[in-house]
Amino acid sequence: MAKRVAVIGAGSSGLTSIKCCLDEGLEPVCFESSDDIGGLWNFKAQPEADRCSIYRSVIVNTSKEMMCYSDFPMPDHFPNFVNNSTIMQYFRLYAEHFSLLKHIHFQTTVRSVRQRPDFSNSGQWEVVTVDRGGREETHVFDGVLVCAGHYTQPIKPLSDFSGIDTFPGTIIHSWEYKDPDPYLGKRVVVVGIGNSGGDIAVDLSRACEKTFLSTRKGAWVIGRVVDRGLPLDMIMMTRARDLFYWLLPRALLNLIWERTLNQRHDHKLYGLQPVHRILDQRVVINDDLPGRILLGELVMKPNVQKFQGSTVVFDDGTVEEKIDAVILCTGYDYRFPFLPTSLSSGSDGDLKLYRRIFPPSLERPTLAILGLIQTKGPIMPAAELQARWATRVIAGLNHLPPAEKMDKTIEKHVQANLKSYPWPKVAALQVDHIPYLDAIAKEVGVCPNIAWLLLRDPAVGFRVFFGPCSPYQFRLNGPGHWSGARQAILTQWDRVAKPMKTRPIPEPSSFSLFFWLGLSGGAALIFALMAMRMIPLFLNKYGDMPIS
Repeated sequence: MAKRVAVIGAGSSGLTSIKCCLDEGLEPVCFESSDDIGGLWNFKAQPEADRCSIYRSVIVNTSKEMMCYSDFPMPDHFPNFVNNSTIMQYFRLYAEHFSLLKHIHFQTTVRSVRQRPDFSNSGQWEVVTVDRGGREETHVFDGVLVCAGHYTQPIKPLSDFSGIDTFPGTIIHSWEYKDPDPYLGKRVVVVGIGNSGGDIAVDLSRACEKTFLSTRKGAWVIGRVVDRGLPLDMIMMTRARDLFYWLLPRALLNLIWERTLNQRHDHKLYGLQPVHRILDQRVVINDDLPGRILLGELVMKPNVQKFQGSTVVFDDGTVEEKIDAVILCTGYDYRFPFLPTSLSSGSDGDLKLYRRIFPPSLERPTLAILGLIQTKGPIMPAAELQARWATRVIAGLNHLPPAEKMDKTIEKHVQANLKSYPWPKVAALQVDHIPYLDAIAKEVGVCPNIAWLLLRDPAVGFRVFFGPCSPYQFRLNGPGHWSGARQAILTQWDRVAKPMKTRPIPEPSSFSLFFWLGLSGGAALIFALMAMRMIPLFLNKYGDMPIS
């Protein structure tokens, strides 16, 4: 009999977890508290407690070729950077193609996940759920995959702002923000300059009388596209570049990158200059922020010092009056109240996880947390690899190291990140994109062998090493091998170009081509003949002059 696995959540991590269960001969049962798949990307006009929430104008920061599932490329006509409704289309295509929907119980909430009395032998879990009618049911599972998301608990540090209780306007978190319509013609302060803060400030600046973006530390800002208008991540996230960065001193890399970004827009001039070096923390990806500052529609400000009614005083002593609203883009915490408290390693609810997946304290590795990471690249390919590994561990095909070794690995990882992220709970979430993908892929047995590829299949090997580290690389061989992976790699740039080829542009005719070649060749010939005539004259005039 196949082992039964509970999958909690039907978002991007949950969908691929269902598929990975099926790939390994497991029986998935997915519980989704909402009425649809998609998780974070399922836009709702009103935020729902303990669920992720997005604003209407959100656009992904990673391109379709880099964020798709490894055995299911996004359709070639999809734009390179998609909005939430297009991602939802993709999820539905994926779910339909692999027949995933029949395994999902919608509007069913997980109340608790507890180890059974014989857990040390069976590794089984008791899962209590409540359906849409309020009916409670208890299930027994051989494994649990938690895919519930971690942008569910907005942090609202109201106590950090003196006089906040005197402010008569509205104060919301970005979790509650949906669109700029309620703020038309108003004066709004946005606090925090992460990706959400930048997006929302730009969004508001097109509707508000004036928008102020307050930041304590500043940020490095880069657009989604780089040279020749190509996607940033496809150019920057390559194995060759990763190796190059590893070889060069970090201080030199910081200098090069900061100079490059300042060539596009001077961060100090624009009020964006951060206190940290560019490689120490994630950059803000925003195409429009510098332009809105240049137009004066968006004004950069330092940290908020205090409120005096509708007046906001900033750390530099400047004052802005008649502020109508404040939007806090101050990040998120995460919690999984249905899990045993024994899995948390502190009062802040931190989960101690090996490779950001497995709690080392469990006697049997039959529970995994997926997608609980923060990376400078797309999360979906990482979550998919996590699911591939976790399902193989639950199926008994892979094994984890001893708990003591896992604990040491976790501690080393956290300590390495504390310099850039002083809060241990946040430091634990950070992973380096390509090294992390490769580390998980090696556990699964699907990490591409670059040397072998360059020898046996140079066309693919060259692209795998020098080209974008796209998810298809992890389907070339090993468990879960996909026969279409090679072709997907060879054609990935075709899919980048496809949605932009909407206007036919004629190629230069052969006549005009030969005409210009002939013209340039004739000019070169005339220049050469003139040079031949001038050289003897030059030598006659200057040939006897001494060389000083």
